[in-house]
Amino acid sequence: MSEIIKYINSKDFETEVLKSGKVVVDFYSTECPPCEALASKFESLADVYGKDIKFVKIHRQENRDLAIKLGVSSSPTLLFYDNGNMVGSRISGGIKRSEIVENLELLVSPERAKELKSGIETTKTECDVLIIGGGPAGLSAAIYTAQAKLNTIVVDKDLPGGQVKVTHLVSNYPGFSEPISGYMLMHYMAEQAKSAGADFRSAVDITEMNLTDKFIVIDGYETITAKKIIIATGSSPRPLSVKGELEYKGQGISYCATCDAKFYDGKHVVVIGGGNSAIEESLFITKFASKVTIIHQFDKLQANKLAQERAFANPKIEFMFEYEPREFIKNGSTVNEVLVENLNTHEMSTVHCDGVFIFAGMIPNISEIKQFFELDNWGYIETDADMKTNLKDIYAIGDVVSKSFRQITTATSDGTIAAIAISKALEKE
Repeated sequence: MSEIIKYINSKDFETEVLKSGKVVVDFYSTECPPCEALASKFESLADVYGKDIKFVKIHRQENRDLAIKLGVSSSPTLLFYDNGNMVGSRISGGIKRSEIVENLELLVSPERAKELKSGIETTKTECDVLIIGGGPAGLSAAIYTAQAKLNTIVVDKDLPGGQVKVTHLVSNYPGFSEPISGYMLMHYMAEQAKSAGADFRSAVDITEMNLTDKFIVIDGYETITAKKIIIATGSSPRPLSVKGELEYKGQGISYCATCDAKFYDGKHVVVIGGGNSAIEESLFITKFASKVTIIHQFDKLQANKLAQERAFANPKIEFMFEYEPREFIKNGSTVNEVLVENLNTHEMSTVHCDGVFIFAGMIPNISEIKQFFELDNWGYIETDADMKTNLKDIYAIGDVVSKSFRQITTATSDGTIAAIAISKALEKE
């Protein structure tokens, strides 16, 4: 840990923070994966900006009263002060280096910021296997390659876990007789990969990627070169491209029931979609909402039969088959109307609600590199039986790959196959 960083308690807060000019405060916790991901960034930035800005860390649980007083409810949380006044943005969770820099530069002049950044030393790291993406596919691959004594680095723009970490409960993953939260399942996978020896670069920006020469640059200063690269970047919710969707995202438009359903206690929620995610997440939403209206473009659901049976039996759920949304309307602080079209009669009508959840499928997260790969008709990467792509030494696994089914178990299977194939290939090189 950099000697520049100072650890304090609440009794020192006024002197060390409020009366100390320019200060950044990290409220951290122990046994906290996001805090671990932040630690190296905080330390390296202290070495750069530490002459002008004081870097302070406060243990949140041990200073609970101060944290509550400041409205700090999660770890890590960074606060920025200039002569006792809070400035910039309060940032928490999977904090990126770029977010920290943006706020630090509010505390110094543009000229000084440029001068300080000019002194940043770039670093180079070499590894056997570079895994881009920390979902179940990437983590499974990391477990196998690390256990095979291959130098393995996992890079993720977020915290490890992918989409699964925001899934409420997983009931069909082998080895767990009772449903397990998606967050805990991914936590166990990540810890297993770390125990095996895999290194992580979490909540980072990939500022350059060269698949021909097999290197990436993260956060503009660390170049990682690998013998083999695995693309495991997963997929993201597919937008509907309906008027009001992008404008009101986070203002009544949501894509994550686990994250946001709790805000709709006793309210009416509209769900768009009819596949597994839409129906399973609707069932979860009914734990909070008084009513859920599912709007689906077809005359029947595409979800698995068990989920359908549970949904049809749930008195809180109503269905509008063969309808599509045409506009999300916000009156006041949140979306409270959905303009829909009857696909048979083409008549327009309005559904009044308190919020909307969209589950309309996924798209692979390869927009910046898709031109290098052979893709299927839906934009997913084509691979062979060993998960090799058309590029030499580049593999792809998980939800970015062309295949019939996308489940946690199929993702872990992809990761296992790629890892074993890579291990055998490197033995021959």
